[in-house]
Amino acid sequence: MTNSSDDFTQSSEPFKLFTKWLADAAKSEPNDPNAVALATVDPDGLPNVRMVLLKDFDETGFVFYTNYESKKGQEILSAEKAAMCFHWKSLRRQVRVRGPVEKVSDAEADAYYASRPRGSRIGAWASKQSHPLESRFALEKAVAEYTAKYAIGDIPRPPYWSGFRIRPVSIEFWHDRPFRLHDRVLFTRPTPEDDWNKDRLYP
Repeated sequence: MTNSSDDFTQSSEPFKLFTKWLADAAKSEPNDPNAVALATVDPDGLPNVRMVLLKDFDETGFVFYTNYESKKGQEILSAEKAAMCFHWKSLRRQVRVRGPVEKVSDAEADAYYASRPRGSRIGAWASKQSHPLESRFALEKAVAEYTAKYAIGDIPRPPYWSGFRIRPVSIEFWHDRPFRLHDRVLFTRPTPEDDWNKDRLYP
């Protein structure tokens, strides 16, 4: 991959630029180019970070799905803010996203849930995500019970399983350059409804 930075330092549209970078990552990364580190904070202000999968994005924001009763779900519902960091090592690129978070609509959640493999839909019912698990057998037993319960017909979406959308007020693009003289471009706006401002940053 070329070290040329002209493809992004001149860009004025962060979502168009992200679309290009994600497409590049899909060609270069062997596993889960849509994987992203998601950062939240607990009620004491202590950060938590974990990997999730980006499932959709457009100019309204970045979407991922989870169990609302999980630790990350509870932290997001409480703080209503989060941050993401995409890192594509093969491309020497990184994108950071920060902003308020909203729930996706029921229609969006239903559509994505219906697209998941049957086993994943069963798992959404069987797993009490982030809660203590006494044994692997207990999880497998729950999977078997829900598999039997929903052996025929559609598997409904659990009421506690849905998605979040980060509505960015900050998107930073970073590209590795020799001697740590990296290129950084930061797009910011006061609220998700405002126009973007663009700044180039020292590395």
